[in-house]
Order: sequence, then C-alpha cells, then structure tokens
Amino acid sequence: MSTIAKAFGIEGALKQLGIKEVNKGTSTGNMWFSGGDTISSFSPVDGKLIGKVTTTTKEEFDKVIETAQSAFKSWRVMPAPQRGEIVRQFGDKLRELKKPLGELVSYEMGKSLQEGLGEVQEMIDICDFAVGLSRQLHGLTMHSERPGHRMYEQYHPLGIVGIISAFNFPVAVWAWNTTLAWICGDVCVWKPSEKAPLCGIACQNIIAEVLKANNLPEGISNIVNGDYKIGEYMTTDNRIPLISATGSTRMGKIVAKNVAGRLGKSLLELGGNNAIIVTPDADIKMTVVGAVFGAVGTAGQRCTSTRRLIIHESMYDKVKNAVVDAYKQLRIGNPLDENNHVGPLIDKDAVEMYKAALEKVVTEGGNLVVEGGVLEGEGYESGCYVKPAIAEAKNSFEIVQHETFAPILYLLKYSGEVGNALEIQNGVAQGLSSAIMTNNLREAEHFLSVAGSDCGIANVNIGTSGAEIGGAFGGEKETGGGRESGSDAWKVYMRRQTNTINYTTELPLAQGIKFDL
Repeated sequence: MSTIAKAFGIEGALKQLGIKEVNKGTSTGNMWFSGGDTISSFSPVDGKLIGKVTTTTKEEFDKVIETAQSAFKSWRVMPAPQRGEIVRQFGDKLRELKKPLGELVSYEMGKSLQEGLGEVQEMIDICDFAVGLSRQLHGLTMHSERPGHRMYEQYHPLGIVGIISAFNFPVAVWAWNTTLAWICGDVCVWKPSEKAPLCGIACQNIIAEVLKANNLPEGISNIVNGDYKIGEYMTTDNRIPLISATGSTRMGKIVAKNVAGRLGKSLLELGGNNAIIVTPDADIKMTVVGAVFGAVGTAGQRCTSTRRLIIHESMYDKVKNAVVDAYKQLRIGNPLDENNHVGPLIDKDAVEMYKAALEKVVTEGGNLVVEGGVLEGEGYESGCYVKPAIAEAKNSFEIVQHETFAPILYLLKYSGEVGNALEIQNGVAQGLSSAIMTNNLREAEHFLSVAGSDCGIANVNIGTSGAEIGGAFGGEKETGGGRESGSDAWKVYMRRQTNTINYTTELPLAQGIKFDL
C-alpha cells in the first residue's frame, strides 16, 4: 500500500468494502466465479496497484444469465413496494459505507474526495427516489368506444437489464439504472468499466449482503468484468431485452447496432460537448463559478463538463480575464486532500489525448490563454496530473467539434442577438447539457424555447455539470437520446401493455362485422 493510501485510510476502506489483493470478478448475488484472466487496477492518484479482478469467461457469463433468468421469475411477482423495501435497505447500507466507498471512488478513479462522497450520496438519493416510486408505477385508464368494455394500460418488467458503465462515474450511474430496474421488477447484469473495476466489486459486495439477509435468490444483482468482449456478449444476447450503456459516442454506435440487430432496446448516454452562453446581461461572478467548476470538476472528465464558453463580444474580455484569474487559484494534486480542486486524469492514455488536443487547437489557429502541460515531480509520480487549459478558438475547429475528456475550455465569441449564440451552441454533433447566463427574461425564455437549446438539459444561471436525481438525465443527437434517473425514466425498464375487459354477454366485432354462429 502506498504512502498516500496509508495516509488517507484507503487500506481500511478496502477492508470495509471487502476488497482483496485479487478479487473474483463474476457474481450472481453471493455466488462468485473466477475463471478468467485478471485486470489490474492502478490508482491515477499515485500510480500504485490497488488490486486485481478476474475477468468473466463465456461459460461464466452464460451461468450468470441463466441464474438471472431464474431469479427474475420470482422477483417479478414480488409486489413492487416489497422490492422497494430491498432498495431501501441497500440505501441504508450505502449510508453506513459512504465514507469508505467515496474514498475508493476517489482513489481508483481520481476525482476529488468531495466528488467521490457526492457520487455515493447520489446513490443514496436514487435509492430514496426508487423507494417512493415503488408505490407509483401507475398506468392509465381510458374509455372504450364499445359498451360494457373497460380499457387500461399497465407496465410489466422486461426481464434482464444489462448495464455497461463508464469510469468517470463508477458507481452512481449503475445505481441510477439498477435501483429503478429493481423496483420495476427487473434483474440486472452489470459490466463496470475495466478502468475502475474495484468500485464495481465493492457495490456488488454491498447489495449481495442485503439480498442474503432477505433470503432472496441469487441472480437479482449480477456483475461481470472484462474488456469490450464482455460488452459484446451482452449486446448480442437475446436474453437481455434492454442494454443501458454509458460511454463514448463511438462505443454507443456499436452498442446500438448490435442491440438493434436483434430488435432489442437500448438506453444510451454518450458524449457531450457542453456550452455556456454568456450574454451582456450575465452576472459575471456566477458565470465564473459555473464555468470554472464545469470545466475543471472531475478534471474535465464528466459527460456534462463545460467544453465551450460562448461569450458576447461586449463582455468577452471581461469574462475571459475573470476566468483566467480564477484558474490561477486552482490547486492540483492528490484528490484525497480536500484542499485540492483538481485531481488526475484516469490514465496516461487520457493524458496523451489531452496533449494532442492542445496541439491540435493551436495548429488550427487557436490561442492558448492558459497553457496546459503535464505536471511532474513530487506528488505527481503517476504521470496523470495535468494543468487545466483555456484556448481561444472557433466553433468550426475540428478539435472543438469533438469531445476531449480533459480539462480544456474553449472560449468562443458571438455578436448580435442570443440566437447567434444558440447557432454556435447547437452547431455540434452532441446534445447533452447546456446553460445560459443572463438576467434578461426574454433571452432566458428564448434559450428554453423550441427555437433554443437542442440539448436534453438546458439550464439558466447555473452551469452545465451537476444534475439532480429527480429530473430525467440524458441528451439528444449523438448523445444517444436516452433518459435515466428521475421523472418517468422508469418506463424504459418496463414493457407497456394495453388491456381490454368485456364484462357483457356479447362480443361486438370491429367494423361491425358479424358472424352467425
């Protein structure tokens, strides 16, 4: 165990979460399998090995699916409020283990400890939401055109929900999906990111304890580990009616093709290229806070990270100078130290993409107003720490059109009406999160209108990152179109059924057709 890990109690956190030096990576509840190779998890904080996880073989995968299918038969007939009680107990376990799980998230993924703890709090919040929702899975009633008939709609569980999650939110996004799927009566098979597999093992340990305490069958909660091949097993398997996948647009297109090829359902949460519009009526202080947190939070590795700041020409220099001054105050370093604002990127591959993006924007004619670079020396031995950078650019630049998972903020200028800024904002392939900073009611309403932002999330006077679990989360265009978490997102985990009941002694036929029988 490294000096940093010992200093910040990671060893104790791992013990509380049941994490070992080598962990079995395939589970159906409390049954664990370990037939595959191993994945090594190195912390981007200090470059040290945290632990290893065995990968899932095809035979183990099939065993998981068979066990899940069996569990679904009994889980689906349990009343929804009783399923909600299991989720409530899971939420209570998360409350007990919030500190160690948050520390593991921070150490394995690299986000600040405050963000790691916040991610676990999101899990707790979605548990609370799901518990209430377990008593509100409402359908509809409607009037029939036929006398003596009653019509209504109801929702039934789909079966197995396959969840493929990304490294940047290694536990919360799984919880968004699985807690709602559980209260809907589904069972889940989860493939965590191979870049943060220990977080997945920890979560499975927690829910397995809850399931065992309630004498529930194996297979309600399942985990598989490995690279893209495991994802292929899931996306091409007819036994999994719904795949919920979070990741890059490139990955999402592969998932969508595979699942559509077997007429399955996909819930896709893909890339973002999020912008904040700053109008002449913006509050500068609020703008700086929203832009800086959005751009550097999680070291720019959120799907909702602020990538573009679209500033009116009359405010451009004032806003630019204020943001540049704010960047001078950022502290970069060990994310377990709450005095630091920015932790490391996930790995050295991410560092190389960051460096390539900075080179690209300069090649295309951009100007670096806050130069980036890789940090070296004491405290930065992992090689994953970089400086948040700011570049003046144009929306037409190829690099600006693409999402770079790193703390790079592009400053773009607009003139005239807010509609011109919206053309810039909407002029990218992605459509996840967006924001406008203005005290002008007309500008705010224009931004939120049908002619305004084309993103799934549109905020006024707050930044692009950060989402409450009560609202449906997701985006449009190459972001995939999926919706997770709050509102009526639960419906994607269920199948809708229309029912008609005839309580008469006659059977009227459509179009007045009659049989003389």
